[in-house]
Amino acid sequence: MSEPTENSNPSPVPSRAAPPRERLESVLYELRRVIVGQDHLLDRLLVSLLSRGHVLLEGVPGLAKTLTLETVSRVAGGRFSRIQFTPDLVPSDVVGGQVLNQRGEFTTRLGPVFANFVLADEINRAPAKVQSALLEVMAEGHASIAGETHQVPDPFFVLATQNPIESEGVYALPEAQVDRFAMKLIVGYPSAVDEEEIVRRMASDPPRPRQLLDPEQIRELQETTDQVFVDHRVRSYAVRLVNATRRPAAEGLAELDPYLDLGGSPRASLSLVRGARALAVIRGRNYVMPEDVQALFHDCVRHRIVLSYEALAADVKPDQVLDEVARAIPMPEVELGGRGAVA
Repeated sequence: MSEPTENSNPSPVPSRAAPPRERLESVLYELRRVIVGQDHLLDRLLVSLLSRGHVLLEGVPGLAKTLTLETVSRVAGGRFSRIQFTPDLVPSDVVGGQVLNQRGEFTTRLGPVFANFVLADEINRAPAKVQSALLEVMAEGHASIAGETHQVPDPFFVLATQNPIESEGVYALPEAQVDRFAMKLIVGYPSAVDEEEIVRRMASDPPRPRQLLDPEQIRELQETTDQVFVDHRVRSYAVRLVNATRRPAAEGLAELDPYLDLGGSPRASLSLVRGARALAVIRGRNYVMPEDVQALFHDCVRHRIVLSYEALAADVKPDQVLDEVARAIPMPEVELGGRGAVA
């Protein structure tokens, strides 16, 4: 798909009866009218939304993280909420609490987490109690306030950001909590060409995204994703990739043993398979190929492995370890082309 430009004519809005791939391509096109040079990020956000996962985004300030999720919410037709995490935040600032009204009665005030699209900006700036409150809502899909359970809207998607260059006044997310995110994405600086295009588009009259979906259509696409077929060989491939991060010597990767203290959990395998289903829908298939699993391997596992002190001393990065694992585990040969495309 060619990169849309500021003056390009918007693509026609697909009907509800259009195939999922056609609708999702229109969504990606609309997002790219606003967000420049972040195709991988936009693609993975859509994968996570369809597979009901959440994303941890790491990148320096000024890379349009807020604009990206706000644009996704406008195109998808959901309610957007932004929470700026700071050291003085308390859990009620996120989930809400009881407030005393003018009549002397306590009423429930729902916090900003009760939205379809929630941006948790600089999540590592808030203390552990606040982080846990958000992560509990992400895992359970509801929050308890004064003994009453309140469900979050459906669909519900959280994008949490953290700044990798800060070391003071931050509270690093524990490994067990980071594991709750389906993906961790690394966002770098745009190229000079992309940055020039960003300046050109945003300097005078920024593009305004159109709404192409609504919450009901998102739920329909999520249900379509749930029905995508996963062959047992593809499922075994995903499990084998994750298992190699726990027992690298068993896969002929004994040289990685000194670098790994902890490998990916079964939640990593689940995220891989669920994400691969969503990627198959975006690519117009109702079955998963091994290539779908491999494409998501780094995004789904990089935050779930814990490197040893030896790896840190040798300046070994998680993606370097995963590169070796991906090269060592051969993709199975699976012929499923006869199953057809997603209707």
